[in-house]
Amino acid sequence: MLLNQIDSPADLKKLSIFQLETLAEEIRGFLIEKLSKTGGHLAPNLGVVELTIALHYLFDSPNDKFIFDVGHQSYVHKILTGRKDRFDTLRKYKGLCGFVKMSESEHDVWEAGHSSTSLSAAMGMAIARDLKGEQNKIVAVIGDGALTGGMALEAMNHIGHERKNLMVVLNDNEMSIAPNVGALHNYLSKIRTDKHYAKAKEEVEHLLKKIPAIGGTLAKTAERLKDSLKYLVVSGVWFEELGFKYFGPVDGHNLPQLFETFKQAEKVNGPVLIHVITVKGKGYSPAEEDSHTWHGGGPYKIESGQFIKAVGPPMYTEVFSNSLIELAEQDERIVAVTPAMPGGSGLLKFAELYPDRMIDVGIAEQHAATLCAALALEGMKPVYAVYSTFMQRAYDQIVHDICRQNTNVIFAIDRAGFVGADGETHQGVYDIAFMRSIPNMVMMMPKDENELRHMMKTAVDYNEGPIAVRYPRMNGVGVKMDEEAKPIPIGSWETVRDGEGFAILAAGPQMLELAFGAAELLKSEGIQPRIVNARFLKPLDEQMLMNLYEDGYNILTLEEGTVKGGFGGAVLEFYAERDIYGVRVKPVGIPDYFVEHGSPKEQRQEVGLTPERVVTELKTMLPRKRQRA
Repeated sequence: MLLNQIDSPADLKKLSIFQLETLAEEIRGFLIEKLSKTGGHLAPNLGVVELTIALHYLFDSPNDKFIFDVGHQSYVHKILTGRKDRFDTLRKYKGLCGFVKMSESEHDVWEAGHSSTSLSAAMGMAIARDLKGEQNKIVAVIGDGALTGGMALEAMNHIGHERKNLMVVLNDNEMSIAPNVGALHNYLSKIRTDKHYAKAKEEVEHLLKKIPAIGGTLAKTAERLKDSLKYLVVSGVWFEELGFKYFGPVDGHNLPQLFETFKQAEKVNGPVLIHVITVKGKGYSPAEEDSHTWHGGGPYKIESGQFIKAVGPPMYTEVFSNSLIELAEQDERIVAVTPAMPGGSGLLKFAELYPDRMIDVGIAEQHAATLCAALALEGMKPVYAVYSTFMQRAYDQIVHDICRQNTNVIFAIDRAGFVGADGETHQGVYDIAFMRSIPNMVMMMPKDENELRHMMKTAVDYNEGPIAVRYPRMNGVGVKMDEEAKPIPIGSWETVRDGEGFAILAAGPQMLELAFGAAELLKSEGIQPRIVNARFLKPLDEQMLMNLYEDGYNILTLEEGTVKGGFGGAVLEFYAERDIYGVRVKPVGIPDYFVEHGSPKEQRQEVGLTPERVVTELKTMLPRKRQRA
């Protein structure tokens, strides 16, 4: 196999075009086989095989810098830069990362798990290159979905103004994670389907070349004629008006066309944009037919295309989805809003039932947040369904537009806590810290899927400002669902196991399971901690906290979130603000570093979220004497 001969980009340059085309098919087979066992982002990578080969064949990485937007479409790049032998460890603990990772290779020059960052990074690298007097190429690869992100448009505006030499490759496959939406998507579709574009452009340029350059007036007239005509025949005019030289659209699976286009683009002084049309999932029919499902997933059977899934209780995402539909039947004010995540956030069924009340804004988390604030001010009940990691991108809008105006926005925060194989760029472990500090915010986390249903009812009935419910990426615990969803009193906790001397305040199903595991280990030693379902992260159950102090309890808090600024810190603040120093509080959560990919169990083990750690911590706190009878 040719693939066995490729250990670096230098090996690639020894092959003929025919051999490169053969190599492309071998890479597709390699990815389909390897990812069937590890899972991963199959469809995006099958779509960029020829494009990545062309980049490494024509340019000189790592001297020339390739910046992959998001980074999950970098598998082919990893294969060509000496990492194919590690693909059995892809997304596994201490194994190959599913995203670009600078510690893995000198060829990885930028890390990103969130979209729309590549153009800003490319501009920064281009400025640094010019200041240092270097001559290397800067190439940013961005998808048409990521191009809808506001940050990408801000960068395009700056690049076009400064006119730095850099190359933007627009990988247009009509998809991000979900089908793309918006005016820019429609514009790209128009270019994509315009078969007469290239010929018309050439004819206009040929015509203008025949006009004799006699006098300034005629020259200016010719230039105006060119500007006028390009609006009629040049489909990439929007990019050219922003200051980019536009090339395309180009067949992203045709190596000779890619080579020729890149060579032409290299000759341009200033920024260029190469519009490449690719097929997401190319070469594997299940992924081509349903690239949305195959964007990223777990192991699968190659022959049938069936994912291998564990049987068990419904995922929390599914419970959220069913609860929202149930509530929307009763309340016409409910509107679902998502930033390009209708499938991942569980809103596809809602969209079928209530298409007019389902809003997908594309990759635009900030816009989604402010949109929700305005909907709420007009009497609607917007439900902002978003992954914890992506909600970070809208922090200012949450502070300024939602919380400051005290709008009735409901946050449905999916993927809260560890997310497993997606790793450090996607961990949902910071939302407690950054949201509990904002005035007017209420935060909840359920102990099980039944309580999630009641929390959704609580959120819809709450009319005093923003309210958030966070839930993990996992199956429920398998409890019976109540017939009717009922609101939970705001700020109320519940004791789920009586005890004495010590109280474990646990937030969420994983942490309650951990608390019960520690209690079982302590049973033989005669220690029986009280276990509390701390379902409200803000406001705290102040009455229970006072009772715990007065009854002589020491407290250990458990959260699958960062300890810095987290739930445990809130409990410490409660006692400190009241000058209560007799109670010992030990926060246990995620320490102050980025936790890499692996299974959630391995990630918890790494940071010490284990029953054994809880037992050790409890034993360091001596029981206190009761303050009242």
